[in-house]
Amino acid sequence: MRAIRVLSAMTGAVLAVTVAACTGGAASTASPAGPAPSTVGQSARAASATPSASPTPAGPAVTITPGNRSGQADPSSGITVTAAGGTLRAVTVRTAGDPVAGRYSADRTSWHSDWALNVSQSYTVTATAAAASGATTTRTSAFRTLSPAQTFTTQIFEGYQQSYGVGMPIILTFSQPVTDKAAVERAITLRTSRPVTGAWYWDGSQTLDFRPRDYWPAHTTVSFTGHFDGVKAGPGLYGYHTLTQAFGIGDSVIAVASTKTHKTQIYLNGKLKYDWPISSGKPGDATPNGSYLTIEKGNPVRMVGPGYNLLVPWSVRFTFSGDYYHDAYWSVGQQGFENVSHGCVNLAPANAETYYKLAVPGDPITISDSPKAGKWDNGWTEWFLSWQQLLEGSATHEAVVANASGSTFVNPATLPADHAKAPLQTAKPGNAA
Repeated sequence: MRAIRVLSAMTGAVLAVTVAACTGGAASTASPAGPAPSTVGQSARAASATPSASPTPAGPAVTITPGNRSGQADPSSGITVTAAGGTLRAVTVRTAGDPVAGRYSADRTSWHSDWALNVSQSYTVTATAAAASGATTTRTSAFRTLSPAQTFTTQIFEGYQQSYGVGMPIILTFSQPVTDKAAVERAITLRTSRPVTGAWYWDGSQTLDFRPRDYWPAHTTVSFTGHFDGVKAGPGLYGYHTLTQAFGIGDSVIAVASTKTHKTQIYLNGKLKYDWPISSGKPGDATPNGSYLTIEKGNPVRMVGPGYNLLVPWSVRFTFSGDYYHDAYWSVGQQGFENVSHGCVNLAPANAETYYKLAVPGDPITISDSPKAGKWDNGWTEWFLSWQQLLEGSATHEAVVANASGSTFVNPATLPADHAKAPLQTAKPGNAA
């Protein structure tokens, strides 16, 4: 019996060692009903042989503004997308409104829309960014812009595919006074078939003009886009439409008259074409000095004044107060020698007809040597202004450089010196006020 007990004890010891050996390996052979395997007491060698799981690489943090479910987003702020810890791969915007264009920063860590968003419109923005490890993140934001209590509309003077003279300004009129003038200027882009440098000029708070530094190049086509929808022009005041227009510049037809020499020269596309005798305003009715533009024409135009009421042929108007280049068959004998008109520039019938047939709105007319100064806004008087005065009238005080690709704002100090101008282009400032 003693021998049997010893053998039984030894057998139990061997069994215990065997179980211990099994629980110390990578996989347990213990019965599923037995205790869970444990790593307590593992050897260093066994522990080092156990594989560990690698953490999943984190993608970049993507932020879209306005945020998801925003219901009163400010359209003037546009859309901003940023990526922290990576770079943006793609940004798409879906909307039933105007298409949304935008651009990435140089390092592609941010994206911003180019223009304001439409008012009262829904947008869905989806952005994808990638980290250096290759991990990507995609985020989506769906929101709606506010419906403003006040809106403004904008009208442009230029007609669709109409032709204008080389001095013609782009004239915009706003239905409400504008206080954030710089925001309005920056919402406009121009495309021109020939390079043009100019500036915007505010004449009050509801009229905005674009005038080239020098006259438009002849035969330039111009495309205008005012991205006014969503632009905040003042407290609570937003635009709600995008304005587009396309027009052209015709031949260069420039008239220069001297009340002293009683002559007018007509330059056609940079060359002196005609040199005609004239009679301008008599003493007390002097034709006012200034660099004007033709406004309209009629054949005939009824002219009424002290002691006369006439239908005057071949009449081209250049002031709102009623000064014209026109046929004056009654003063042919004084033309070239004496000023006898009531303020208009008298021409011989054949000369008046020739000029009439050349003229379109925006052709420059410069009157010099008169004792009477011209008045600001008596006609299109943008050429009364020097280039510096024009820049000072802009809210941005920057020049606009346009070409076939679009337009940009630039510091005027970086522009090249004035190039050669067309004959007698430089305006003689009148009483700009």
